[in-house]
Amino acid sequence: MRWMWIDRVTELTPRKRMVAIKNVTLSEEHLHAHFPATETEAAVPVMPASLMIEGMAQTAGVLVGHAEGFKEKVVLAKVSDATIDADVGPGMTIRYTAEITQIDEQGAATRGTIEVLDHANAETGYQPVGTVDLMFSHLDHNRSGLEFPEHNFVFGDSFKTLLRTSGIEIPG
Repeated sequence: MRWMWIDRVTELTPRKRMVAIKNVTLSEEHLHAHFPATETEAAVPVMPASLMIEGMAQTAGVLVGHAEGFKEKVVLAKVSDATIDADVGPGMTIRYTAEITQIDEQGAATRGTIEVLDHANAETGYQPVGTVDLMFSHLDHNRSGLEFPEHNFVFGDSFKTLLRTSGIEIPG
């Protein structure tokens, strides 16, 4: 995975719940396109909602993958529902909380909440900004009959480094 949309895992209860954070910084190139200055308006850098949904997908996907010791190739199959109610900008920290609502041999369903801490107003604590419900498929148990490479190409070195630097043991 080239793009990581989570910086650290802060909590992991196997097969149940994972919490991860993402620090949003002005050095992130995508912020400069959302929304650049015009002749009449100042720039308003905003984290795109699609990238916040991807951050939740990475958080929930790692939770689902961890459930079976990363033996399964877990891929996002469906965004069942996504609501983002507020903008998030530089200097804020996003907190993703993913919970498994169903898991079996075929895949898993998760429910997630997105909260933000605005460090300029840290006394207010984390505030809810959205929810994301996702479904994941275990590729090796798909019904298409397709065969995939033996090695787990989904959970590469980037995710292992993320877990290791977060103090989480990597099964297997």
